[in-house]
Amino acid sequence: MDAKTWKNPIIAWVDKRLPIFTMMQHDLVDYPTPRNLNYWWNFGSLAGIVLVIMIATGVVLAMHYTPHTQHAFESVERIMRDVNYGWLLRYLHMNGASMFFIVVYIHMFRGLYYGSYKAPRELLWQIGVIILLAMMATAFMGYVLPWGQMSYWGAKVITNLFSAIPLVGDAIVTWLWGGFAVDNPTLNRFFALHYLLPFLLFALVFLHLVALHTSKSNNPLGIDVKGPQDTIPFTPYYTVKDMFGLGAFLIFYLAFVFFAPNFFGEPDNYIKANPMQTPPHIVPEWYFLPFYAILRAITFDILFIPAKLLGVIAMFAAVLVLLFLPWLDRSAVRSARFRPIYKQVFWLFVADCILLGVVGGHPPEGVWVPLGQAATAFYFAFFLVIMPLLSFIERPRPLPSSISAAVTGKGVGISAHGVAE
Repeated sequence: MDAKTWKNPIIAWVDKRLPIFTMMQHDLVDYPTPRNLNYWWNFGSLAGIVLVIMIATGVVLAMHYTPHTQHAFESVERIMRDVNYGWLLRYLHMNGASMFFIVVYIHMFRGLYYGSYKAPRELLWQIGVIILLAMMATAFMGYVLPWGQMSYWGAKVITNLFSAIPLVGDAIVTWLWGGFAVDNPTLNRFFALHYLLPFLLFALVFLHLVALHTSKSNNPLGIDVKGPQDTIPFTPYYTVKDMFGLGAFLIFYLAFVFFAPNFFGEPDNYIKANPMQTPPHIVPEWYFLPFYAILRAITFDILFIPAKLLGVIAMFAAVLVLLFLPWLDRSAVRSARFRPIYKQVFWLFVADCILLGVVGGHPPEGVWVPLGQAATAFYFAFFLVIMPLLSFIERPRPLPSSISAAVTGKGVGISAHGVAE
């Protein structure tokens, strides 16, 4: 839309010099969207909304927080008791972290199911994986800030993992701590980085959206848009759909904020950090538990590589393997709707991730050790063995001839190679 077509003279004047209104019209109103998107596509916009909530509440909380080991715990308690609506800001922020991971994990599982990582969306997917890594770093540093028992010992245990890296491991740990123990310099560094990283996240999300609008949205059928008959403008149809999804999500989110604000937390974190008293069972937040289980699953040395280093490598590899997903899955068909074997294995993978989360929440003893090892083996086998193998042995079902044909029920089935069937 040209700037001179705007009826409001002020908008037209601004847009001619800075086409922000034209950009909004193009990306939020006229943007051609596949006409068959379902509610699983809501979680992308929900993740963006939660990020804005987290930044807004975090900035205000930072105004009242004191990043000092002698005052951090008390400053959080003061926020809860003395700051106007401080309890609400803190509970929104604290539970918002869990909500952020819930919507992002669902968003990524949706991408796995419908093949949203395949060409031409490889870079879109990889930026999403980098966003996940930045989220994890931000969440970990934020968990340390209340300076409770679990905050302190969680920081000590997780940062100590870097000591497993040969030659430079101890130096990295000392640099992270800002000294030779988890103390005031550590808290200051984590506070500064926890405040900074969300703005980096915001920039990554912007790149993610640019990549999305360049390669266009995938759809439940996993087939390319054939023409204008396959798309509809984003507004009003998907705007209203997103608003409905947001309303349902806010009911879920605020139910925890108002009625079960500590559901996702650990009781030990309401005890002030004490370096002289180790909690009986140190566990990270629930959204890290699958990776924590993978870390602990390696209980044996391989050649000259110690188990601790192998566990650290496996934990990071569990996320980094996602970067290579577009090349590990060579199937010509995107959507699991038309891949009968992959669909079943995908749901086994979802169950495996849940199992890893359960294992990570229990002490590494008894049946939980072999269970965690088996679940870890399946996790990596899914990406490194099963996906490449299915690319060759699976026979997908016929695809619809187009999105509009599938929506209207008049589609002619074509194979993955474009042959009518």
